[in-house]
Amino acid sequence: MFERVLTATDMLDFCNPVVVTALEIAKQNQGKLFVMHVLEPSYFHECGPVETVKDFETGKETSATKEYKELVKNELDKKCGGALKPYGNYQIDIAYGKPSIEIRRWSSKIEANLIVLGPHAGKAEEETELIGLPIGNTAEDVIAHTTAPVMIVNRPIPKERLNFKKILIGVDFSKSCKFACQFAERLAQRYGSKLFCFHMSSDTDIQKKTASLKEKMKDFCTIPEGIEFELTSWGGTLPHMEILKYASELDADLIVMGSRTKEADKRVYLGSAVEHVSSESPCPVVVVTHPDALAKLR
Repeated sequence: MFERVLTATDMLDFCNPVVVTALEIAKQNQGKLFVMHVLEPSYFHECGPVETVKDFETGKETSATKEYKELVKNELDKKCGGALKPYGNYQIDIAYGKPSIEIRRWSSKIEANLIVLGPHAGKAEEETELIGLPIGNTAEDVIAHTTAPVMIVNRPIPKERLNFKKILIGVDFSKSCKFACQFAERLAQRYGSKLFCFHMSSDTDIQKKTASLKEKMKDFCTIPEGIEFELTSWGGTLPHMEILKYASELDADLIVMGSRTKEADKRVYLGSAVEHVSSESPCPVVVVTHPDALAKLR
């Protein structure tokens, strides 16, 4: 299902949970893991970015030469080698430029089935649990501009929890949510999962309308026969809080959401529910924005 898994890390001093999670998913699917590290320009010249970066060892400016990139690649391979080398089917690539653009470019080049990212790791200072950190501009931009599904990981995930037996779908009846439902259904068929479809209603008369809401959810999600599922709806004011509450009650293994994106002031904005759930969820969150996310699955 996930034959080509792409992940990116901005850490060179240890192998972070995002890379390890991506590796386990690749192994489950006997797929290839692509690990990226993007060298960001240390400053910009009026004629464009100068290929100069801060040396990962000294912090001083240095040229992003072929030799330096090879040095960085070897360092990353050394730090993650204990996890990656026993599996063997992996590739490390060092790119130069804006991280989100390079991740999107490489995802398109390798036709990634899944992109696995974390919050801005540079702000975590080697913390293994990244819950509560903003997912950052890089992840937001990748989610908004790629057709591949994007998984956000905030902490180390036990290997057995990556079997995704309990998948929560945040239902808001949007077009992207429809794609998210279809993606979750494919996961359920692959992993034998149970789906938990959840909708938060802001209607004050939710008690009277629960039955009709569940029927609307059933029609919207159109879950195929053979997949076990539950439909749940309750009232609230902040969707992300209710989604996280329900995920905690379920002890969910995965949350799947659709995202409506918009741009303002030259910046991409995801829906607030997606941003908060992605940054605060203890389990992985997959965000789907495009129907091609389904076409990429084998």
